[in-house]
Amino acid sequence: MKKLMSILAVVALMATMVTGCGTKDEAPTSNPTEKVSGTVATDGSTSMEKVIGYLSEAYMEENSDVKITYNPTGSGSGIQAVQEGRCDIGLSSRNLKDEEAKELKGTVVAIDGIAIIVNPQNPIADLTIEQISSLYKGEITNWKEIGGYDAPVVLIGREAASGTRDGFESITDTEDACKYSQELTSTGDVVQTVASNPNAIGYASLASVKDTVKAIDVEGVTPTTETIQNGTYKVQRNFVFVTKKNKELTGAAKSFFDFATSAAADELVTEAGAVPVAR
Repeated sequence: MKKLMSILAVVALMATMVTGCGTKDEAPTSNPTEKVSGTVATDGSTSMEKVIGYLSEAYMEENSDVKITYNPTGSGSGIQAVQEGRCDIGLSSRNLKDEEAKELKGTVVAIDGIAIIVNPQNPIADLTIEQISSLYKGEITNWKEIGGYDAPVVLIGREAASGTRDGFESITDTEDACKYSQELTSTGDVVQTVASNPNAIGYASLASVKDTVKAIDVEGVTPTTETIQNGTYKVQRNFVFVTKKNKELTGAAKSFFDFATSAAADELVTEAGAVPVAR
């Protein structure tokens, strides 16, 4: 009897061990990250074309099943598209107005910092926003009027479709009022032209400024990544992602938004000619 009881005990123990092993094998394992797919629609600011382009291309390289579209309609139209549910992310080169902010959320993805550049031979080192405005409106026509040499001011700017021009003119309040001597089709052309003309003044994204020209201070503040990020340099504006407050992004749209607003995207923002937000 004792022998029988021992055998039964051993059998019971083995059954328990087998059951235990079976349970362990069937326990769920951690699932790999789900692959992102779908289309992300962006709509809005033409000035943000390079930034959204760099961010989109980099993201899609790593997420081949995602397509990001960009509709360059302007900031106001992009904001309206979000309100009406016609896109996932609106693009705005200005902050939201109070009325818009009641139902929408603005997230700064980059900063458009614009340097005012002159030829290195020009003794001018600092200008106010008002003086820059007066220069470009043709109200100041000789450098000696603001402490420079007795020489005519040569105004260099970008073509009408340029986002940098749009930013410069909106900040300096010179829309449709600039008396350009030359309107050039690239930032590189602006830098090169100012570098070759002692009487020229121009503007360019900070990331594009080379040592062949001099970036002047504006109201006592030197344009740097730090002064643009802390807001003390005034010739700047925010590049904003606009989304709905009461509707969270999901799927590919959320994944792209999270990537574009993270530190991982800072280098791309810089390559696009803008300044990353402060971290």
